[in-house]
Amino acid sequence: MKSSRQLAFEILYRIFYSDAYSNLAVDSAISDIKDGKAFITRLVYGVVERRITLDKIISDFCSAPKPKVFVILRMGVYQLLFMDKVSSAAAINESVQLARRNGLGYYSGLINAVLRKIDGEKIDVDAIDDKSIKYSVPENLIKMWNKAYGEKTVDRFLPCLNGGAPLFAVPNPLFVNAGELLIELENCGIRGTLKDSVVMIESAPNLCSCDVFCKGHFHIQDLSCYQAVHALRLNENDTVIDVCSAPGGKAFTVAGLMGNSGKIFALDIYEHRVKLIKKGAERLGFTSVIPMVNDARVYNNSLPKADKVICDVPCSGFGIIRRKPEIRYKNLDDIKELPLIQYEILKTSSEYVKQGGKILYSTCTLNKRENEAVVKRFLERNSGFSVSEIKTIFPSESSGDGFFYAVIERD
Repeated sequence: MKSSRQLAFEILYRIFYSDAYSNLAVDSAISDIKDGKAFITRLVYGVVERRITLDKIISDFCSAPKPKVFVILRMGVYQLLFMDKVSSAAAINESVQLARRNGLGYYSGLINAVLRKIDGEKIDVDAIDDKSIKYSVPENLIKMWNKAYGEKTVDRFLPCLNGGAPLFAVPNPLFVNAGELLIELENCGIRGTLKDSVVMIESAPNLCSCDVFCKGHFHIQDLSCYQAVHALRLNENDTVIDVCSAPGGKAFTVAGLMGNSGKIFALDIYEHRVKLIKKGAERLGFTSVIPMVNDARVYNNSLPKADKVICDVPCSGFGIIRRKPEIRYKNLDDIKELPLIQYEILKTSSEYVKQGGKILYSTCTLNKRENEAVVKRFLERNSGFSVSEIKTIFPSESSGDGFFYAVIERD
């Protein structure tokens, strides 16, 4: 049976050299194992997250190691600097053994020497002046944020981009309120605290296999997204269209806020993702949610006119870096086409809105070209609409992800 470090090594090699997505690679590798899941997950996500920091430190002690050696060094340095429960001896010795088990015995001396030197330096990452290296965020992304939001704002949220994100359980009001849900979760060994009518999970062993989840008493949704849905000021028996709905969290929050009344058309372009919405709605008992396959860029005249439309568009994801760490390394040139796609989805979505109705335009990114600029373009090209609320939410340690939303009303 493979060790935890061996599995982590194989996952990381696929991520770095085969462009595998970290969440999919981790989930696939650990789905059938019983022990070591938490260690593997922490090590893999941590190494991906801290790649810039690790690479700079490694480069100060050796030059251009071959790919598999580089992965082992990254793993070893991460354990030395960021995993307090792993001893220096274990981090170094296990890295050496990992090299030998993978046909890299020739490099075991190099790995041993480099890791021992780094350990001896007692490097304090928090004392590093270069923000890109300190927080492992590319310089061009920091420059973009500084220009858009100001350096003081960026300096406040940069420390929150590493180490994972809080998890939030939204109570299903058909069965429980937030206080009751907190008690039920604690009875299942899951610790949490109340925050803005939801439960912020502090410790979540087997969260989605506990009885409370299986009974449909909550769904998982980031707090920022939850707050954005609230901004629609939903009414009982509203007709709502959620044009990019999967996996369904927004539609489920709407159904809960409306007491399972009205109709909520939960749409996605891919059938397998629509099945996820259907499965979630059935677990939660939300009969008002109607999952459908639909292309958000193409008007569908079989859909009714809606009181509210949720337009949570595909985006660069720079607000959820701490959940999907590899997003931070995206080439900014590769996302230049997104604002046009976002505008087209918003334009099509607006055609479903009744007079006096509202659109919630939202993204989970921190990029004004995908946010304010798309809304501005829409208003300039489409008369009869106005913005009643616009907000950018920045990541924080005990709150939600980076998020943007605008409530657009049809006159």
